[in-house]
Amino acid sequence: MAQDQKLIDKGPFAVAILAAIAVAFAVLGVTLTSYMKGPDIREDAELRASIEDRIRPFGRVKLPGEELAPGELQVDEMPQADPVATLLTGPQVFNEACIACHGTGIGGAPTLEDSATWEPRIAQGMNTLYLHALEGYTGSAGYMPPKGARLDLSDQEISDAVDYMLSQVTN
Repeated sequence: MAQDQKLIDKGPFAVAILAAIAVAFAVLGVTLTSYMKGPDIREDAELRASIEDRIRPFGRVKLPGEELAPGELQVDEMPQADPVATLLTGPQVFNEACIACHGTGIGGAPTLEDSATWEPRIAQGMNTLYLHALEGYTGSAGYMPPKGARLDLSDQEISDAVDYMLSQVTN
């Protein structure tokens, strides 16, 4: 009990010391900032011009209908190369996209090792298999997202992947 009373008696003294330290830091901060001020940009025209020259854009986009200012250079548009479209093969598409579900059977997807689950699908015809692979399908066994959720693939690449899977199942 006596120790608690000592702490209570010294508490206001500790708070006063901390407050004095805080005030000292505030006064020191105000004093130092007054010494550390640089030149006033609003009053120094040469400094302002120097800064504006350094941050000036080196070019601009001319909008349709705008005329060039005298002495302004015009850069013609750079010729763009035509993109080279490369199609993935059926095995490449299978290994990059289809294997996620058809490799493990996720979501009811038939695996390449289980030809019995492919038989009713094959019996529907190739056009139906292509349509389900391209547009997606929800059936009693599960869900096939459109293009296997790889909408960046072309219809031909998806069809090639279906052909590849069927070639693996029927062998």
